[in-house]
Amino acid sequence: MALDTPAWVRDAIFYQIFPDRFAASARVVKPGPLEPWDSPPTVHGFKGGDLLGVVEHLDHLERLGINAIYFNPIFQSASNHRYHTYDYLAVDPLLGGDAALRELLEAAHARGVRVVLDGVFNHASRGFWPFHHVMETGRSSPYRDWFYLNDADLEAGRQLRAYPEETLRGPLDVSELSEERLGSRSLETLGYRAWWNLPALPKLNVDNPHLREYLLGVAEHWLDVGIDGWRLDVAEEIEDSFWREFRDRVKARNPEAYIVAEIWEEKPEYLRGDMYDALMNYPLGSAIISFAAGRHLDMRVVAQQFVLNVSVRAEDAATFARRLERNLTVYDPDVLAVQLNLLDSHDTPRLLSLCGGDKASVRLATLMLMTLPGAPSIYYGDEIGLAGEMDPGCRAAFPWDQSAWDRELLAFFQAATGLRHANPVLRHGATETLSAEGSVHAFRRHDGNSSVVVAVNAGDEARGVELRVPALRDRPFIREALAGSAAGPAAPSTTFDADGCLTLDVPARDAIVLRVA
Repeated sequence: MALDTPAWVRDAIFYQIFPDRFAASARVVKPGPLEPWDSPPTVHGFKGGDLLGVVEHLDHLERLGINAIYFNPIFQSASNHRYHTYDYLAVDPLLGGDAALRELLEAAHARGVRVVLDGVFNHASRGFWPFHHVMETGRSSPYRDWFYLNDADLEAGRQLRAYPEETLRGPLDVSELSEERLGSRSLETLGYRAWWNLPALPKLNVDNPHLREYLLGVAEHWLDVGIDGWRLDVAEEIEDSFWREFRDRVKARNPEAYIVAEIWEEKPEYLRGDMYDALMNYPLGSAIISFAAGRHLDMRVVAQQFVLNVSVRAEDAATFARRLERNLTVYDPDVLAVQLNLLDSHDTPRLLSLCGGDKASVRLATLMLMTLPGAPSIYYGDEIGLAGEMDPGCRAAFPWDQSAWDRELLAFFQAATGLRHANPVLRHGATETLSAEGSVHAFRRHDGNSSVVVAVNAGDEARGVELRVPALRDRPFIREALAGSAAGPAAPSTTFDADGCLTLDVPARDAIVLRVA
């Protein structure tokens, strides 16, 4: 049975924006001093990016080929990343407030750009007004059951200890520790369960019917304002029944709303039509980077992120093909078509830094991202060569002085997104591996009468590759020009033998893309 996933996502190219760091508008008056825009980012500092800054730079996104934006959280918060929410029903005034979001939605939708917001429903912040109510009134607060509180402390009249002098977090071994175990420690020490033992993040009790209704109302409210979907933070740490009800309520408001969960592993059991539409497809990104960067990987940087540390390593084409085949077959085709495919994010080092500064690796990985099934997502600044290691390095301010841009890399990104937009088969077609030997991986996207062949050579020497595609033997090819390609736009030598085997010479650290005319 076909699953009901949003049709528009199949044709989307996303751009992930960290709102404080993308662009600042003079129309949003800031209340006090900010970090200099061009200074290195810090953990707690604010640069002053806002939503009207995004409005004023939609031309850049349009030229890049973007038709969907995923925003990190935008609601009122005391953190620059805004995962510490204190009012879910108000856009942060540092971002321009509710009026700025409405202007952004109107401007984006006028250009055919969809907008997806980040929903942080697992935990709130110490500033969340119901939590503050409990801090002030203790056991008398009607909001006490919105959180996991130490009942003995409450009954004894002891206050919540939300601002401890010492950190509760030590070195984490994620193979041994769980959020639940850490949460029990905070319950004893702080008087409430804190997410991953972070005092700033009280865990929300979604079993409470009043909190549950409040959060579901939040989801409905912003859909009514005009957003096009939700990205769900740490979705696996909230019980499934909540997400099933969430889906029902969201889809009742907008059947085409996109629901994508932050889950880092393969989890097909969550994508059966009753919870999410898609996951953030980190496994595909890890496989692509492992192959495209290979020996150029900076393993010191890779090791900074605990998931990438076990999923990214130099691999040959055959190993990549096995990982790709797994990723293509573990999900229903209607889910696969709307998976959020990404190479980096605010939670990882930037792609260029993972690849040791090697721009050829970035180009190859990006080309593969744009030509494989699913909705590709570009992390803001990757297109102009922004580098950065783990937080806060990966969250630097976008340099709007174009003298700092890598213009050749930007041209490549534009060519790659243009290739995807110009060829519907790259968004809707089936995928077939044609060759996976040594440093060369080649695959075909096909749909009825259309075909695109992609051959990627991640090695340091030119390689010949033989591709058996007898169905295309009598069909003329057009070579797609890719900015920055060493091979240039000239027509390749396409020779078939009697068995329909196509021979290509793929330059080192480069790719060939052929479209059936």
